[in-house]
Amino acid sequence: MGTREESMVFRQTDRSWEERIDDLVGRLTLEEKVSQMLYYSSAIGRLGIPEYNWWNECLHGVGRAGVATVFPQAIGMAASFNEELLYEVASVIADEGRAKYNEFRRHEDRGIYKGITFWTPNINIFRDPRWGRGQETYGEDPYLTGRLGVAFIKGLQGDHPRYLKAAACAKHYAVHSGPEMKRHEFDAVVSEKDLRETYLPAFRDAVKEAKVEAVMGAYNRVNGAPACGSRELLIEILREEWGFEGHVVSDCGAISDFHKYHHVTKTPEESAAMAVNNGCDLNCGRVFESLQKAVEEGLISEETVDQAVKRLYRTRFRLGMFDPEEDVPFNQIPFELNDCDEHRELALVMARESMVLLKNENALLPLNKDKIKSIAVIGPNADSKEVLLGNYFGLPSRYVTVLEGIQNAVNDDTRVYYAEGCALSRTPESYWGNPPTTGFAEALGVAERADVVVMCLGLSPTLEGEEGSVAESDGGGDRMSLGLPGMQEELLKVVSQTGKPIVLVLLNGSPLTVNWADENIPAIIEAWYPGEEGGTAIADVIFGNYNPGGRLPITFVRSVEQLPPFEDYRMQGRTYRYLDEEPLYPFGYGLSFTQFSYSDLEVSQSEISTADDKSIQVSVQVENVGDLTGDEAIQLYVTDLEASTTIPKWELQGFKRVKLSPGEKAKVVFELTKRQLALIDEDGRCLLEPGMFRLYVGGQQPDSRSKQLTGQEVLHAELMVTGETVELEY
Repeated sequence: MGTREESMVFRQTDRSWEERIDDLVGRLTLEEKVSQMLYYSSAIGRLGIPEYNWWNECLHGVGRAGVATVFPQAIGMAASFNEELLYEVASVIADEGRAKYNEFRRHEDRGIYKGITFWTPNINIFRDPRWGRGQETYGEDPYLTGRLGVAFIKGLQGDHPRYLKAAACAKHYAVHSGPEMKRHEFDAVVSEKDLRETYLPAFRDAVKEAKVEAVMGAYNRVNGAPACGSRELLIEILREEWGFEGHVVSDCGAISDFHKYHHVTKTPEESAAMAVNNGCDLNCGRVFESLQKAVEEGLISEETVDQAVKRLYRTRFRLGMFDPEEDVPFNQIPFELNDCDEHRELALVMARESMVLLKNENALLPLNKDKIKSIAVIGPNADSKEVLLGNYFGLPSRYVTVLEGIQNAVNDDTRVYYAEGCALSRTPESYWGNPPTTGFAEALGVAERADVVVMCLGLSPTLEGEEGSVAESDGGGDRMSLGLPGMQEELLKVVSQTGKPIVLVLLNGSPLTVNWADENIPAIIEAWYPGEEGGTAIADVIFGNYNPGGRLPITFVRSVEQLPPFEDYRMQGRTYRYLDEEPLYPFGYGLSFTQFSYSDLEVSQSEISTADDKSIQVSVQVENVGDLTGDEAIQLYVTDLEASTTIPKWELQGFKRVKLSPGEKAKVVFELTKRQLALIDEDGRCLLEPGMFRLYVGGQQPDSRSKQLTGQEVLHAELMVTGETVELEY
């Protein structure tokens, strides 16, 4: 670094961030400032500032930049119900992101997907199972989404007192969950109650607790205003109410939607000015190129542009981009850390913990591999690599499909047969002269010769995902029907007629209406898109090397008819919190190979006042009363029995995953705050009302369907709240 550069205040590390940022931005021309507000930010050679591309992805591993460890898709990681594990995964992802970034810089590769500003996590609420991008989320529950979002953000950003390991971005703010085909023009109309009860809590937690560095605005309008240009969302709530200090980035192309599809502006200049005036700082797109002209036309002031640029540089300074190389510890992370054996092992751990056992009639699972001489692995997902990955993925250096996982797990003298059986989704009309049952004969042949059959069915990223990226979706990325596509269910029925015991493995990113399978197939495993070691994890469950303990982060309905219209953003009739009809598989549900008992539910006090600031401790004793070591996901639900307005039936307000050996006991303690007892009224106010509350603790929801499926009751206790109604900070 030359003497001239060292004399610049923004290069002096003993100065405050504010002094350095003010100095740097004060040296820029308007044209240069505007160039920094585009995701492909230009180099400023005279100041020694290199170009920087802000766009990078790491939804479940560093994405789109070559080889990296690929963890299970986000919805699968949510099924772990394990905050600590998700934090560990995110920390590893950040390590790999830094390792790759360091190497890319060394070779002067500063292109797209090469930076350390990751547009992750997606903390939208998976309110409707038809949404193709629901796989990217942590499910349908605001509390679960908030806790896992906080864990992921903290893991990604690190805990260094000065520098960020990487910058996380909470997206898509806000009220965003389809339909994909209309996202550029859609107006999500939502009440103040639903907005603050369901759609905003995870973002609030990301900002106020996790201190997320960036927030991405959604494509859609919210109550008439484009999300990327909404003063209410970006200024009044995000910055003024929640105290957000980071930067806001638009979703890609969202600013041009203002004039092209939302028709709230007429020109690119008006759209750019509207976005920046209302709090959007960075454009994924090109519309901000019009900002200089917008300033000249008086649509926006240069001071407002300065404010946005300063926010962007604050992030780059916190990432250590303008400090000496040796001062930033993350610059020393070696490339060899990427895709290392330890990270592959963590991918396997997470894949195992994501597995949800949906059915296990007559304890068919685990299979005793010493008694099995032949096994048939059948289905379009049995040997598929892409089904391991989901969307927004990196490239594993080694894939383990379900077929390979089973081949690796069985004894040397066990014969493993394989047949695809049918295509994933083709309709009878698309077989061009071949019968729609093409492949069935081979499947029957191997099934008849096997002691047991593993059927690998479901979906793939070619059937569900983001608008424009899905080849065969019937809804532009969304799924208009929820059953097994193509001839898969017919194949399952035909193979079942052989009378052989069948283990059904579902690989998918969103719920399936597998009603026939639930009634007729003895064992069903939900495996999601399980990552690079998915096949190993599935085999571990099938053969009992691992006892599954995952829980569903989203309700599996019985049919589309149980759902409100897709475009209706009201929560009534949606998710476990407001669903009126009995589901196929409930939120929070999952079986184990062992059994757990609950006792000694205690609440630290039976009565509290609305004026009392103390939190409440809820404790329970959990014991493994079965014969195998296993994990239990203990869940705490709360309901207000005397609420003055419509509220959810009950809401998840605590969860903890514990591993117990046979006969082992553990005391699990939850802390319940006054805020968690409060309701959201029709005006969006957060109120703690006096009255009786009921607390439920167990391995599932307190609903009748969960009881029917597990044969287990949950414990409950009452809590009296006294005093006057008080309004709490949201």
